[in-house]
Amino acid sequence: MGSSVEFACLLLVVSTLGKNHLVSGGCAGKCCRSRDLSCLNTDWRMDRVYGTCYCDMGCVRTKDCCFDYFTECPAQDCAVSDWSFWSGCAKPCRPSVRVRVRHIEQQPSNSGEPCPSLEQQAGCREYRDHQGRHCGLNSGPAFITSMENDCDLRDPAPTPLRFCVEFTLESRTPHCTVENRPHTHWMRYITEGFKVCVVCEPPAMRNNSGSCQGDGLESEKEDLLHWQAVGNHQCRGTWKKIQKTQQCNCPPQHSFVFI
Repeated sequence: MGSSVEFACLLLVVSTLGKNHLVSGGCAGKCCRSRDLSCLNTDWRMDRVYGTCYCDMGCVRTKDCCFDYFTECPAQDCAVSDWSFWSGCAKPCRPSVRVRVRHIEQQPSNSGEPCPSLEQQAGCREYRDHQGRHCGLNSGPAFITSMENDCDLRDPAPTPLRFCVEFTLESRTPHCTVENRPHTHWMRYITEGFKVCVVCEPPAMRNNSGSCQGDGLESEKEDLLHWQAVGNHQCRGTWKKIQKTQQCNCPPQHSFVFI
């Protein structure tokens, strides 16, 4: 009998020295969406230490979350809507930009993925003014944009009208590479000495003449021709025509569209 009492007392001492604590709720109802030092409790942490633990977004990095943080505060990524349709060009009858937007449907929480960009811009050019009249387009440099940026605004072109012109790039201004706006990134691929392909199709054809402004079809092969990137008027340069073809055979990053 005495030995049983002694054993029970020993267990009580061990329990006291080991500081056994009951779980008291952890992060239940205490999740915070940002770094917040007041978002805390006294409970077991995920590193098995008992004491102050946190339920805010910063605890994952500092490794002091309450034991149930990931079950009570699951990460929620940002959710956004689909892109809107592209707007019209900001200015008619001249190179400018167009815009499309999307909106946030769910804000991120608990270290979820942040929201992506909510606006995109791309170079464009419209061929009618605000009154619906055709623009009087003068001859000049070839205005180009990336095929990726422009393809969704193009009218379906009858196959016989569409063609491609291959050029050797002779020069470009430094502004093609220092611009950092998202809709100008494609200009970095315009590199001196490279062959580029440019598609000519309606509505960029001049009065359905079967030719695009600046395509060089009426020039000699060695003539130095001028081009300008739509979306950054300071990105411009010169090139020489190689040939006209029905299909472009350049890699995607070196394929562009007359505009």
